Amino acid sequence: MLKLEIILAENDVMKISEGLKEIGVGGLTVIKVRGRGAKTAAEIHTHKGMEVFVPHFADKYRLMVVIPEAKEEKTVDIIRKNSQEGKIFISQMLRAIDIKSSHNDLLVNVIGEIF
Repeated sequence: MLKLEIILAENDVMKISEGLKEIGVGGLTVIKVRGRGAKTAAEIHTHKGMEVFVPHFADKYRLMVVIPEAKEEKTVDIIRKNSQEGKIFISQMLRAIDIKSSHNDLLVNVIGEIF
């Protein structure tokens, strides 16, 4: 199993979500965060000819999804096709425990399918 963390500069969440549904990826967590990458946020002029404010952090979206390794390539393709800018971080998932049922060492997605 793999855990993907995606940081998006633009709100492309719905397009990605719909694409993931098409390949059978169920659960997706979305969090609105603030951060910065290599580029700084756009300058904001407070008044004509007066101060210029450069924000240190910009609004971004963080998506988290757990997928089987067999779906890695398709998932990455969907994310790249449906987003304009961002990063995809992929890591191995060691273990998951379902809080309600206490299933251990089984990864269960939102619809109850065991991977």
